[in-house]
Amino acid sequence: MNDLNYIKAIELLQRASSSEGFLASAQDISNYKRVWARDGVICGLAALASGENDLIETFRKTLETLAHNQHYNGTIPSNVMTNDDAVEVSYGGLAGRVDAVTWFIIGICQYAFYKNDITFVKKYESNIQKCLQLLEAWEFNNKHLLYVPLSGNWADEYITDGYVLYDQLLRIWALKSYNHFAKNNAIASKIEKITEQLEINFTPNSVGEKYHERAYNEANIQEFMPCSFSPAGYKTQFDAFANSLALYLNIGNEDFQKSILEHAVKLSNERPLKLIPAFWPAIEESDLDWNLLKNNCKYEFRNYPNEFHNGGSWSMVNGFFGLALLAKEKREEATQLLNAINEANAIENFSFYENFNSETKSPNGVPFCAWSGAAAVMLHQSIHTNFKFLV
Repeated sequence: MNDLNYIKAIELLQRASSSEGFLASAQDISNYKRVWARDGVICGLAALASGENDLIETFRKTLETLAHNQHYNGTIPSNVMTNDDAVEVSYGGLAGRVDAVTWFIIGICQYAFYKNDITFVKKYESNIQKCLQLLEAWEFNNKHLLYVPLSGNWADEYITDGYVLYDQLLRIWALKSYNHFAKNNAIASKIEKITEQLEINFTPNSVGEKYHERAYNEANIQEFMPCSFSPAGYKTQFDAFANSLALYLNIGNEDFQKSILEHAVKLSNERPLKLIPAFWPAIEESDLDWNLLKNNCKYEFRNYPNEFHNGGSWSMVNGFFGLALLAKEKREEATQLLNAINEANAIENFSFYENFNSETKSPNGVPFCAWSGAAAVMLHQSIHTNFKFLV
C-alpha cells in the first residue's frame, strides 16, 4: 500500500494504541489519553477494515477494557484511564453517554463477524444482555424510542436531547449486529418496531400515531430526518452522522433516502473543505437555541458557529457519510469525499485534527485525533478492497 495518506492514518492508529486499547489521541493530552467507548470502537472498525493484526488486537483489548469496567447496572464506560495500578472510570460528565452502550455491542459483534468467531459474542453475552436491558429501560414509556439526556452522546456540547435520531439508529445497528448471531425473533421484532417509530416520527407525510403530533406538524419535515425531538418540540438541524446512518441502514422509503442523499451531497459540495458539517445550519447568537448551546459546556465554550458540533466539519463523521455513499452505489462521490478527508487530515503535516471550521477551514480541537485517521482507513478500504461491515 503506497498511498501516503493511508500510511499516515495507519501510523496514527498504531501510535494511539495502548496496552488497554485505542486512545482518543496520540497527543499527550490527559482527557484524550483514555480508552473511550465510541472512539475506541470506531478506531476498531478501521482496524478490521485495515486487516492489520496489531490494530485488530488493540481493538480486542479496547472491548475487553470496556467490558471489564461495565457498571453493574449495565452502563458501558464513556472512557477508562489506566495509570500503573490506578484505574479511573467515567460513565459520562454532565450526563451519561447513551451511545457508549450501543457502540460496545456493535464493536463486539463486528469483531466476532470479522473473526468468524461466535464464541467471542458468547464470551460477552452477559455484558450484552445487561446493555439490552438498559436500553429497554431508557425508553421510559416502552414505546420503542430511547430518551436521551442533553449531552448524552458524542455531540456532548450540542442541543440535541429527547428522542435523538443518532441514538435510535445506533441501537438498530447494534441490534442487527447482535441478532446476526442470536437469531432471536423478539429482537427481530424490536428492530421492526424501532424502525417503524423512526419512520412515523422522523420522515415526511408518514402514516401512524405520532409521539407529538402538533410538534411533528410544526417541524414540516421535508428533505432529511431532523436531529431530535422532545416534549418541547423538534430540533430541525441536519445531523450528518445520523442521516448517514439512516442511509447506511436503509431507513425510510427510497424517495426519501434519495432526498437525504441529494441534500447531503449538495451541502458538502457547497463548503470550502468539501466536507459535510456535523450539524447544519450553524446556530447563531441571534437564534433561540443559542442560550441552550452556550451554557452546555463543562469547561470552555467551543461551539462557535461553524466549529465543533455547531457546524464544524469532522473527518470522522465524513467517514460514515462515505460509507453511506457506497451503500447507495455512489462510488465516485465516495472517492471524492475520501480525497477531501485526506486533504483535511494532511493539514499541518498530517496533524489529523479533531474538526475544522466549515467556513474558514481552520483546524479545531485536538491534533492526532485517532478517529480522524480511522475515517480515512474505513473509507479507503471500503472503496479499494470492497471491505464491508456487518449491517
